[in-house]
Amino acid sequence: MLLEVKELTKIYNVGLLRRKEIIAVKDVSFDVKPEMFLSLVGESGSGKTTTAKIILKLIKPTSGSIIFEGQNIEGINTLKDLRRYWRNVHGIFQDPYASFNPFHKVDRALGQAFTLLEGSNFDKESIINEALREVGLRPEEVLGKYPHELSGGQRQRIMIARCYILKPKLILADEPLSMIDASTRAGILKLFSKLRDEHKTSVIFITHDLGLAYYVSDEILIMYKGSIVERGPPHEIIEKPQAQYTKRLVEDVPLLYKKWSGF
Repeated sequence: MLLEVKELTKIYNVGLLRRKEIIAVKDVSFDVKPEMFLSLVGESGSGKTTTAKIILKLIKPTSGSIIFEGQNIEGINTLKDLRRYWRNVHGIFQDPYASFNPFHKVDRALGQAFTLLEGSNFDKESIINEALREVGLRPEEVLGKYPHELSGGQRQRIMIARCYILKPKLILADEPLSMIDASTRAGILKLFSKLRDEHKTSVIFITHDLGLAYYVSDEILIMYKGSIVERGPPHEIIEKPQAQYTKRLVEDVPLLYKKWSGF
């Protein structure tokens, strides 16, 4: 098993005296196999992003554990070990503009990927150019430019190009299409599939769109109020939804609802 999430819980203490508890994630467990495309589906506030941030070691869980390739990531604390982990477990986020420093050219974001790689004998220019071409960008059209000079689709493709440089074992893609033009979304999804097919990369695809998850996933997990309320292959989730919340999600996607209801 590539990744094991076991009874993950995250509780935030809020308020003036921090006495009020908000349960963001509650007893979440799931596994990710090599070369697997797994979708976490749910509305805003369902706990999807919090789960992703815990897996990426950006925040600490209240309880539970994350096991990556047999190792509990709680023990990963040194900068060297963190870099090795982030080289293998990489995140792509919702807003591609926020992933860049607006005061630096996009070249810097690509160059920083090499800090996660062991060794120093890299032909960085050739590797960067090849990665950009892999994601459908011409190096001469994007390198040397600032983030605001590129479209949202171009910025997101550059972040995926980082993955082609790193070739991680697991990508956590947190709503990577929500701020992208509809005409660009299919191309971005194909890039994730290409990474899986050519480099055996697993993907945790985080989305509120059950329709997208249906067409790309090997397995779907439905999250609601911090918990997983349903899981299974896409066709089972759509054709035989059990949880009331899942049924509501299916009804919100007309084509899927038509298939499920038989109308």
